Amino acid sequence: MPPYVGGESAIGGVNRVIKLSSNEGAFGPPPGAIDAMREAAGSAYRYPDGASTSLRRAIGKAFDLDPARIVCGNGSDDLIGLLIQSYGGAGTELVMSAHGFLIYEIAAKLAGMVVRKAAERNLTADIDAMLAQVTPATRMVFLANPNNPTGSLVPAAAVRRLRDALPGDVLLVLDAAYAEYVDRADYDPGIELVDAGHNTVMTRTFSKMFGLGGARLGWAYAPEAVVDVLNRTRMPFNVSSLAAAAGIAALTEAGWVEKCRSHNRQARATLREKLVRAGLTVHPSDANFVLVDLATAARATLADEHLRQRGIIVRNVAAYDLPQCLRVTIGTDEQCDAVAEALTAFVALHG
Repeated sequence: MPPYVGGESAIGGVNRVIKLSSNEGAFGPPPGAIDAMREAAGSAYRYPDGASTSLRRAIGKAFDLDPARIVCGNGSDDLIGLLIQSYGGAGTELVMSAHGFLIYEIAAKLAGMVVRKAAERNLTADIDAMLAQVTPATRMVFLANPNNPTGSLVPAAAVRRLRDALPGDVLLVLDAAYAEYVDRADYDPGIELVDAGHNTVMTRTFSKMFGLGGARLGWAYAPEAVVDVLNRTRMPFNVSSLAAAAGIAALTEAGWVEKCRSHNRQARATLREKLVRAGLTVHPSDANFVLVDLATAARATLADEHLRQRGIIVRNVAAYDLPQCLRVTIGTDEQCDAVAEALTAFVALHG
């Protein structure tokens, strides 16, 4: 099984790099989160609160959720892995979309599960195709919404249809890592379905909009029985005191979410328009990145090298069965302009 490989951060021989390979927030952490980590550093010799009590209360207040139904983790990957370890195992199956987040497949195989991938329609999860993959051995269905690396989104009504059609003993996990960037009226990150029953979990992260990827902080909202299982299987101190302090502060940073969402919406549209004008295919996205289709794997590799020669790192997504595509994170306006200029020059040079 190949290991998960994160987005690159450096190019040999290049001092100044524009890193747009990991879907990190365009503006870094909120200032208040940085201050909170500095203050918390003084007591870093103390073990953190294993229950993340203050952090769960802050999340509950920010999203109007019951803190008792929230579990925090070392990034949402931590919680995804715990869910799979807890409910998977040899002889069981996990269903996901064809181009879904790689961590689902990796964690499932580590737990001895069989992974069944459903074909997508226009790079969007196909609910009927996913349901067709369900067998008596299915224990979990994973849906990233919006999806990474495609950026596509499944409307709330379709996700509800998926949940209604699944057997009651199949756990539906809705990975809403990019929820803060979505501003469509037909979207629900998963809160409604979690509240409606006993068999749906929503996972979230502080790594994107809140710029805390390096702090490693995520959370899950789940039914009481699932919360109980996660609290039994997680490590006792899986959230550091510095990460917890940063998360609490980030949630209360005035205007941060609105600022970042507005910038992302405008910068994403502008970048897409420039790349389409240059003759490239850019798939629709509801996240903080766009997927650029170069038509062939060879052309995508050539475009990637063209960008790297200019100090720009994007994400080759061949590991997602999309070798013809490059994923470009929405950075600052200056960074997006640099990508647009470089890819426009690439098309002029290579067609």
